[in-house]
Amino acid sequence: MKIGILKEHQDGEKRVSISPNIAKQLIDKGFEILLEQDAGLNSSYKNSDYTDINATIENRETVFKDAQILVKINPFNEDDLKFVHKKHVLMSQLYYKSSPELIKAIAEKGATAFSMDAIPRISRAQDMDVLSSQSNLAGYKAVILGAYEMTKIFPLMMTAAGTITPSRVLIYGVGVAGLQAIATAKRLGAVVEATDIRSETKEQAESLGAKFISVENEGEESEGGYAKEASEEFEQKQKEAVNKSLFQADLVITTANIPGRKAPVLITEEQVLQMKNGALIIDLAATQGGNCEVSVLNQTIVKNGVKVIGTSIAPKSVSNNASELYAKNIYNFILHLTEDLNFKWDLEEEITDETLIVQNGIQRKK
Repeated sequence: MKIGILKEHQDGEKRVSISPNIAKQLIDKGFEILLEQDAGLNSSYKNSDYTDINATIENRETVFKDAQILVKINPFNEDDLKFVHKKHVLMSQLYYKSSPELIKAIAEKGATAFSMDAIPRISRAQDMDVLSSQSNLAGYKAVILGAYEMTKIFPLMMTAAGTITPSRVLIYGVGVAGLQAIATAKRLGAVVEATDIRSETKEQAESLGAKFISVENEGEESEGGYAKEASEEFEQKQKEAVNKSLFQADLVITTANIPGRKAPVLITEEQVLQMKNGALIIDLAATQGGNCEVSVLNQTIVKNGVKVIGTSIAPKSVSNNASELYAKNIYNFILHLTEDLNFKWDLEEEITDETLIVQNGIQRKK
């Protein structure tokens, strides 16, 4: 069975879906690896790193022509679909709930498609969960970006000229990215607070040293491991509970995403205008519309002295680590789906059922 690794062409994307280390492990299992030329360069992987482990370097058209499994990180686009036909099994983050036209186009090609972002949040799927592996790095990188962009340092520092008080950091969303952001900011010496609509995250946040801001007499449960959409009443109560900390914060990191839906607005423009001069907001949900009302993806907006950076949960700036983790997720996923180099097609099994969006041109999920 031949696996084709396609080059990512999305603006700013530096990751590759399968690293040389994982490619070697797949080859050792009997798979053949075809790499689109230079697909790994932006992740510091040379073509020779792949040929040294017996992968084959090909041009884009040949990879599509010869491979059965086609692997990407980002969704397949119109240019990709020109080369897709019914023998292909596609694997990438398809975001199928918010991309009905893409799923329809794949079905019209007669192909089969698995959506990596649809991996269920269950214990036996943890080593396939690309959202978690990538979010972990994003949470870390958001704090590092904050340290670079802030006009203050994180820790308490005693100097001959006087004492520097620690920075105050506020984290919205105590998921994988939020927890890593809490841990990183705390290690750097900041005073960290966190909030989440899911009451069960309180203990996790506090275990890492953050003060958890609760909404009195309220609490939402998660849905399949993800936060579900909160009521307007709850969102208003949360804003009121968090405002004091928000207006005192030096750095705010927002991480709240709901799969397949627009990101919830957690910080309004009115709230931004009440924050202190020089504060910084890093919005990791900007790809899905943003948690901050004024954020714009891949732009820095300054409002009344507050800097708002709109970015994404995709940790492109640490592409080497991110690629290795994504590749390991893909490796475990492929081994789960196959036996003796053939697909098992066990549609009664939860991981297969949840991720198989299109099968032989028939759309299974909407």
